[in-house]
Amino acid sequence: MTGKEKVLAVLNKEKIDSIPWLPFAGVHAGKLKGYTAREVSTDAEKLIKSLREVNKLYKPDGQPVMFDLQIEAEILGCDLVWSEDAPPTVASHPLSESTDIPDTIPAATDGRIPLSIEAMKAMKAEFGDTTALYGLITGPFTLSSHLRGTNIFMDMIMNPDYVKDLLSYCVKVAKAVSGYYIEAGMDVIAVVDPLISQISPDHFEEFMAVPFAEVFDFIRSSGAKSSFFVCGNATANIAPMCKTNPDSISVDENVDLAAAKKVTDEHNIVIGGNIPLTSVMLFGTQQDNMKNTVDLIDSVDNTDLLIIAPGCDMPYDIPVENTIGVQQAVHQTEQIREMVKNYEGSEIEFEGELPDYANLEKPFIEVFTLDSITCAACTYMKASAVDIKEHFGDKVDMVEYKYTEPQNIARCKVMEVKQLPSIYINGKLKYSSIIPNRSEFIAEVEKCL
Repeated sequence: MTGKEKVLAVLNKEKIDSIPWLPFAGVHAGKLKGYTAREVSTDAEKLIKSLREVNKLYKPDGQPVMFDLQIEAEILGCDLVWSEDAPPTVASHPLSESTDIPDTIPAATDGRIPLSIEAMKAMKAEFGDTTALYGLITGPFTLSSHLRGTNIFMDMIMNPDYVKDLLSYCVKVAKAVSGYYIEAGMDVIAVVDPLISQISPDHFEEFMAVPFAEVFDFIRSSGAKSSFFVCGNATANIAPMCKTNPDSISVDENVDLAAAKKVTDEHNIVIGGNIPLTSVMLFGTQQDNMKNTVDLIDSVDNTDLLIIAPGCDMPYDIPVENTIGVQQAVHQTEQIREMVKNYEGSEIEFEGELPDYANLEKPFIEVFTLDSITCAACTYMKASAVDIKEHFGDKVDMVEYKYTEPQNIARCKVMEVKQLPSIYINGKLKYSSIIPNRSEFIAEVEKCL
């Protein structure tokens, strides 16, 4: 079978003898050809060359064309901050001071959509017979958050009708962009919505069930397959997500894949994931990546309805040999299992000192993130902490620890941080994969003053 046939067979709920491999090489693709993240996000020729290299080196069964959750937001008025080694991030929110509902629907000629479409058509012509191609769109909730900012979380309590109206608008955007990408030849549309992990199942049912079901129904009726892609600890929302009827769900390392697969199996939905992005893919060895992948495969009850993939968009600087190691472990599992059966990796040792939490002069807010630059859920978790810091000024201290730095990985282990993003106050966990509402956060800090 070709890689494309494997992916589509699994998404069609057919039993096959091997597991599909789907490397989410977004801006990392540029690294393979010596291009910066910004270059492959703005230059179609460089993007296409980089995508060819991904296909050559990583032998994907499925392959995304772009992994950029800012394309729609940029068109709709959000300012972006650009980086040379990460995707752009949203820096402003046009609805932060307004409860208007926009009426602009991005056209296929707007913003960077033409760049995406050009790359999609080129990849379809060259690899469309052998590789399942994924078009990624920004999910309605994350797009709503890009437009409204962190106010969206308070709106869910204080102004729920507005949230529903804004989500309805973002569904129209999602359907439009999905349509452009399907017309360009995409086999699968991944609806990427990291912020789903930051809300409760009750809020999911109240606000998200209908909008997401509408998007997945549209994708299906348009002749493509779908994936509901989340980041963060979405464990509690796996079952509600299944009920929106996507063809597949993708999760990151914050979710126990084996446990989540039991839920998705009950709903006859494919699950994909979830090689750790930083501790394994970025900072591990090739053997670490091989062993982690084999262990991940061995952790599930069965390998039906399963796709192996990185937990999210791959960091720019992941060593090539590490991703090749994952690919080999997926495609040659028995051989690699034998190779690493006695391998034991080494952990990063924490070299610093933890604060003396019992004797702090002022409240200390610590935000543990994957990376607030590249992870949307982390962006808004950090933004909530920055807002609180601005509210209290010099009365509190605040710091972010990014999991992209080795010593912060070690710090997380010493602090026993289980999920990212999380917020600790004076060394105690207060918010884990749930973005707090402002008044509650203020009250928690005031207890420590």
